[in-house]
Amino acid sequence: MVILVFVLILPACWSDSVDTAFPVRIIDAHTHTYFDGNPQKTSGIPYTQAQYFKELKENHVVAAVSMNARDGGGLLIAPEHHIINCFGTAIPVDYKKVEEGIKNKNYQCIKIYLGYVHAFPIDDRYLPLYKMAEKYNVPVVFHTGDTYSTKAKLKFADPLTIDEVAVEYPNVTFVIAHVGNPWIESAAEVAYKNPNVYLDGSALLIGQLSDYSKDGLQQYVVKPLKFVYGYTDSKKLMFGTDWPLVGMKDYITAFKQAIPKEHWDEVFYQNARRIFHLTDLPE
Repeated sequence: MVILVFVLILPACWSDSVDTAFPVRIIDAHTHTYFDGNPQKTSGIPYTQAQYFKELKENHVVAAVSMNARDGGGLLIAPEHHIINCFGTAIPVDYKKVEEGIKNKNYQCIKIYLGYVHAFPIDDRYLPLYKMAEKYNVPVVFHTGDTYSTKAKLKFADPLTIDEVAVEYPNVTFVIAHVGNPWIESAAEVAYKNPNVYLDGSALLIGQLSDYSKDGLQQYVVKPLKFVYGYTDSKKLMFGTDWPLVGMKDYITAFKQAIPKEHWDEVFYQNARRIFHLTDLPE
């Protein structure tokens, strides 16, 4: 995620030329649900369960993936909304807690916070998680790229480092969150090269997107997504927001500018349905 400041030029008009039609079905592959009840400090969005469900409904989001806090906190049990949860891990890893959560199906994926945690993906302390992911056939999601904390160390969040674990664990599905922003090209190459690596395009900008200039949105959201989509293929990229850091409606609008309409169903729905095993949703 990147926080940028632009000279505001025509801030209210950036979406005027966008097709106003919504994809029929959307899965948000990157959200957060450890609700604290306060306005999120960057976007101002109320960080509440009611607001979350409101945005899902208003924006045709039929399912979502919740990236839980680094102790697994933020678990949201809401099968009627098709919410699945990733167990967020720190170091030391509580392997027993992670496995119990996966076995009882409270968690359907694992989240590793690269950068925030000062360890590379190939660190020995993470390896049992990959074996666990293979055993239970759940994906592993990595935070990559820019961080929300000045205490994070960016060398650990470089998406290129995921290539090594992708090669060593070919039967595990890995997801590069935030398409490695700002190392977009590295993330795209890792996904292109490795058949078990996928990308979510969340949080390339955060806050209220209507506050950014049209040129800024094109440069920092639309163009990077177009590159990733073109360099890889339509089965590699998933829509995601990083809610509540950015609102769902505006991010959907920005994403639509980057993806050809004939591939909306794949990028907004089918890819996440397949990667996160959302088998209770229609094809």
